[in-house]
Amino acid sequence: MSLIVSAIGQGLLWAVLGVGLFLTFRILDFADMTVEGTFPLGAATAVAAISNGMNPLLATLLAFAIGAIAGLITGLLYTKGHIPILLAGILVMTACYSVNLRIMGRANVSLLGKSTLFKNHFLASLPQYFDSVFLGTLVMVVITGLVIYFLQTQLGQGFIATGDNQTMARSLGINTDNMKIMGLMVSNGLIAFGGALVAQNNGYADVNMGIGIIVIALASIIIGEVAFGDLTLNQRLVAVSLGSILYRFVLLIVLKLGFSANDLNLLSSIILALCMMLPVFKKTFNFKHILKRGLDTND
Repeated sequence: MSLIVSAIGQGLLWAVLGVGLFLTFRILDFADMTVEGTFPLGAATAVAAISNGMNPLLATLLAFAIGAIAGLITGLLYTKGHIPILLAGILVMTACYSVNLRIMGRANVSLLGKSTLFKNHFLASLPQYFDSVFLGTLVMVVITGLVIYFLQTQLGQGFIATGDNQTMARSLGINTDNMKIMGLMVSNGLIAFGGALVAQNNGYADVNMGIGIIVIALASIIIGEVAFGDLTLNQRLVAVSLGSILYRFVLLIVLKLGFSANDLNLLSSIILALCMMLPVFKKTFNFKHILKRGLDTND
């Protein structure tokens, strides 16, 4: 039971990354590699700030702001510097590694004996692992609600239009460059925010904790979409959280089958690849046709 609760809590905390990447990967229609740098950047910022006596909530919000600045730099390189988005993201991601070392002063910093968002009287009174479930649920309800509200606004509609058709958006007077920059800022801000939460939950920050993060975030999005089928935009945002939880259950099952924790990145890539190829499998093998033919044969 404790493993199930832990998986749900971890899924909710990591779902922040899925929502952040959803803004660029699904709405703006490009994969932003900056996230592999902003996740540990958010973790490093929050842990360093907390270690120096800052309130954990303020430290977490500071991580969001620093992540948004990293997204701003990527956006400027992409829109004003005309550097391809993939390369712009890689450049900022690489730079973040040195920035993280500067912030923490060394490769990793522990929060042992320090106050975090997970250390208060109420969360301490909950059963084991329920602290991450409660805080993760609260965070995801607030973040998902704010993103859904934003997408209903005029600015949000302009953001969606930019991802759908840039030429049409420009003809309507929308500054598509500003929309892309804004999307990258909010996306990376959320990724850094997620990094701050995960670091506080784990009790440490490490400069290498961003490796493979984009695969985990993509898994939340893809698994949610595959599991729940055709959804509206708002429903897909909710499905990201559920997809993140399902992904954690898949990893839990895989580990129970005897695989090593060192294989998690490999397994994550395989799971994501299979989920993304599912439409191809359906078309190639035509499951429905085969099933119908089998039923007809039985009759």
